[in-house]
Amino acid sequence: MSLHFADYLIILVYFIFVIGVGFLIKKKIKSSNDFLTSSRSIPLWITSLAFISANLGAQEVIGMVASGAKYGIMTVHFYWVGAIFAMVFLGVFMMPFYYGSRARSVPEYLSLRFDEKTRGLNAISFAVMTVFSSGISLYALAKLMETILHWDFDISIWVSAGIVMVYTFLGGLTSAVYNEVLQFFLIVLGLSPLVIIALQDAGGWDNVKHLLQPEMTHAWKYMGNANDNPMGLHFMSLIFGLGFVMSFGYWCTDFLVVQRAMIARNMGDAQRTPIIAAIPKMMMPLIVVLPGVIAITLMQPALASKGYRIPTAANGELDYTMTLPSLIAHYYPTGILGVGITALIASFMSGMAGNVTAFNSVFTFDIYQSYFVKNKSDRHYLLVGKAVTVVGILISIVTAYIAKSFNNINDFLQLVFGFVNGPLFATFLLGMFWKRTTGHGAFWGLVAGTLAAAVTHGVTIAEGKGGWIAPLYPIKSGMGQAFIVAGVSWIFNFFTAIIVSLLTKPKPDEQLKGLVYSLTEKPKYHQQKWYLRVVPLGIVLIVITLLLNFIFF
Repeated sequence: MSLHFADYLIILVYFIFVIGVGFLIKKKIKSSNDFLTSSRSIPLWITSLAFISANLGAQEVIGMVASGAKYGIMTVHFYWVGAIFAMVFLGVFMMPFYYGSRARSVPEYLSLRFDEKTRGLNAISFAVMTVFSSGISLYALAKLMETILHWDFDISIWVSAGIVMVYTFLGGLTSAVYNEVLQFFLIVLGLSPLVIIALQDAGGWDNVKHLLQPEMTHAWKYMGNANDNPMGLHFMSLIFGLGFVMSFGYWCTDFLVVQRAMIARNMGDAQRTPIIAAIPKMMMPLIVVLPGVIAITLMQPALASKGYRIPTAANGELDYTMTLPSLIAHYYPTGILGVGITALIASFMSGMAGNVTAFNSVFTFDIYQSYFVKNKSDRHYLLVGKAVTVVGILISIVTAYIAKSFNNINDFLQLVFGFVNGPLFATFLLGMFWKRTTGHGAFWGLVAGTLAAAVTHGVTIAEGKGGWIAPLYPIKSGMGQAFIVAGVSWIFNFFTAIIVSLLTKPKPDEQLKGLVYSLTEKPKYHQQKWYLRVVPLGIVLIVITLLLNFIFF
């Protein structure tokens, strides 16, 4: 398959537009806060769409379609178990601390609540995670260009990274946020026709359920036994590993997404940002999970005449990462093909830029300014932030090559989250809701959780990954391994932090006002209509989410 002039023109217009946004916003960048935090000036509708789009990068779009093909409809758990509940919790309970403390980042909140060593450990681990995530986005796009456009993989890596570097270097976080909003609409408009066409070709949802094994089309029914479902998970492992540890660990503590709420104009908008973002998030499985399920259906013997196949990797196994690009190549004609490819490119651009802008904020404020150069001019930190943007892009290029060894980039991404976000949520949960938690407890809890994650990965093996200490415990899927790693890391962090905190001296109550739930004044909404209040909105979303889980049980 090859692109035609109209397709290339659409892609070119998109490239010009995103770079143009960078040039337009460049005029407003006067300080380090403008470049790294948008000076808390972004309206609610922008922050809400940017919040969901920050998690809608290439690893989400391509990775979730890949997981849909590999694990079936169970992949919806990443949304209806692993997202909505945590997003509501963030808006109702955690944003008052983040926004009210005036912290510029999540690590800076940790320094206010605990101490500098806890901040430093989180800042370093988060910086590593963001460049890994950015590299995954870069790998995904380069692989896409290699397969569909027949570009050289290495050239695609450098050209793509260069375009992202230009507009993030020019406009910083604000440029990334506005391009994330554009990317959200591009993905919805670019992939919706694919779902409709492919589902019709597969004979509708009833035919999909008829042709596939029943465990591929039920979300919960076959989770009573780990051997009965594609993920190889018992429902308790899913609920604890994904629904609690990884979900809350990501949505409530990952600065990449929390940052989008922290740049809102006021506290009310900051709280509503994740709540409003949860509405389209709930519907995203239609666009990023269903195509994967349809793809595996089209490969069944009864539909062989349709001519579609998921590409195979060099080892002869299905290359699930290429499921979405191959569907686009199979179904989209000239013109529409350009829109579909642009949607994927947009998801990459947004995912990589979001990670890079989070990386440069944390590195500049929480590592460089806090530990190396403390008392320089604001212009100095602005220049450092721009320089770190370039460095982050270069490191992402290195991690893109590491991602090549995984047949499902979502498995790789969830494993990275398990190491970083799994233990971190235990620290936040204790820190925000138990005032007795100390800085020493938080620090050694994070250390214990991360080490526990490493050991767990070292003694478990899934699809050839892990087992580097000794392959003592085989796990059916890489996804299942990631959930178990996250769960173990959370448990070790939680209990280590409690024990160490009981043995060390806590901060006095005066220093914890605005940082701990029991010592913080709760937001009041007396003058707002019910649908503008975060609690009623959150309850409505939770009820709808439970209903969706029941429908696809």
